[in-house]
Amino acid sequence: MADLFENAGLGEGVARPLADRLRPTTLAEVVGQDHLVGPDGALTRLLENRSLGSLILWGPPGTGKTTVARLLAHETDLHFEQISAIFSGVADLKKVFEQARARRLAGKATLLFVDEIHRFNRAQQDSFLPVMEDGTVTLIGATTENPSFELNAALLSRARVLVFQSLDAEAIGRLLTRAEEVEGKPLPLTGEAREALANMADGDGRASLTLAEEVWRAARPGEVFDIAGLASVVQRRAPIYDKSEDGHYNLISALHKSVRGSDPDAALYYLARMLDAGESPLFLARRIVRMASEDVGNADPQALVIANAAKDAYDFLGSPEGELALAQAVVYVATAPKSNAVYTAYKAARALAKQAGSLMPPKHILNAPTKLMKQEGYGNSYRYDHDEPDAFSGQDYFPESLGRQSFYHPVERGFERDIRKRMEYWARLRAERNRKP
Repeated sequence: MADLFENAGLGEGVARPLADRLRPTTLAEVVGQDHLVGPDGALTRLLENRSLGSLILWGPPGTGKTTVARLLAHETDLHFEQISAIFSGVADLKKVFEQARARRLAGKATLLFVDEIHRFNRAQQDSFLPVMEDGTVTLIGATTENPSFELNAALLSRARVLVFQSLDAEAIGRLLTRAEEVEGKPLPLTGEAREALANMADGDGRASLTLAEEVWRAARPGEVFDIAGLASVVQRRAPIYDKSEDGHYNLISALHKSVRGSDPDAALYYLARMLDAGESPLFLARRIVRMASEDVGNADPQALVIANAAKDAYDFLGSPEGELALAQAVVYVATAPKSNAVYTAYKAARALAKQAGSLMPPKHILNAPTKLMKQEGYGNSYRYDHDEPDAFSGQDYFPESLGRQSFYHPVERGFERDIRKRMEYWARLRAERNRKP
């Protein structure tokens, strides 16, 4: 590793970052990925058979993807070549491929590690296919984004996807312990502050070591930081979250499902995380309105009113005051009785509407503004419901060729219980009034 930094132009007196000094030198030293590098891990088994194959390493930042790629090259005695999709173009790829071909003719195979591989466009991704197929390179791509959405199907069919997990508290703790051994001194933190530092890392091992370095730099002789002191020293680390990518979709999905599952505490947690990460409050407000319609519906019609009121309140108050209105709406919708009966009914009605096409409604319910339309029977025999007993005529409103359909089935929860009783009552009246003598 020292040679690597000297070649990069770093002098002897330049201190290497702690995260680099602690970079594992064997797969056994990689923490938090036992499902891959443990005794029965996927990579362990591949190396035992000496048949690595091309791989896509998918996981959050700081979970060891680059380190594992380097170690795999060492374990398989392959030449390690690294490029980044952010800084490389077609010309760079051609040069790398030509060098790999020449190396192969000389009897040395190449492991090509492509960082941020999802940044390559579709055509650039396709350029890897020939050199993967003929064995010129063993491709290992690293990505923080879901490969199913970001990588070509042809590329995915030629590579195995291995999922790297965010580091849990135990794995972060092992990293911090190793850092203390390397530094030869304990972290100047109380037990609670140490746990808080691990939480600040958000599952990112590299970030946890960077934070540890900041603590050591800031501590005066004999000083030990509590949680407040830690927060003052390291300020605040921005959460790992990209509003246009996986973090955004994962958290809004978690928020929606927590609301649907009637768990206001989990829903508040995800709401707070998204707001803390800089998500648009109005995006969240729109989604809460959707939840009120989709998952509560008429079981509690007030949920939609409150969700809309929260949106208006945020528009009026702004941040941070308006965030409380969003929290109120999330709690209300999460604790409301649930029904997706309207959602299900609307989907079924749409499907039938597309299938039925342009069937004409029955003429008796249509207006007849012209003489010709009256002659054609428009409006004939229409019964004005308000003039009927119980303000209900029971006549048919569907196109005649369709016959009566049933989409909406209220549940036995909340206000829909009352709606269900009304519909059952109307069904009995309809049957009675349409019964042929």
